[in-house]
Amino acid sequence: FFTTAEEFDDLIANDGLLEWAEVHGNRYGTPRSAVERMVAEGRQVILEIDPQGAFQVKQRWPESILVFIMPPSFEELERRLEGRGSETREQVERRLHTAKRELELVGEYDHVVINDDVARATDELAGIIQKYAHP
Repeated sequence: FFTTAEEFDDLIANDGLLEWAEVHGNRYGTPRSAVERMVAEGRQVILEIDPQGAFQVKQRWPESILVFIMPPSFEELERRLEGRGSETREQVERRLHTAKRELELVGEYDHVVINDDVARATDELAGIIQKYAHP
């Protein structure tokens, strides 16, 4: 979902976001109503969010399961970011700085998946999701 800055501020003020964070000068959030609707329908909800948001969700919904997807090494992360070719060196450096801080939080997660091989990491993540699936 995309909103104006004013709409985003209103969502924050009216508790309309399950979580939100400012990352690299941009604000991101998850609309509470969409998640609550899916949960009410009995669906599993998977959010791809940064640690700030993940911990907000865990605080509001302690039964949430946090999975940290991490690169096999910091050097590989740098190689992948540079390989995209979509960001300046300054932007890559900023993302690497953020990644270092986020890696310090890995112990706060329920599961860690190392993304060294896409197929293997996908299978591992699918297994984690299945483990917590509702019958």
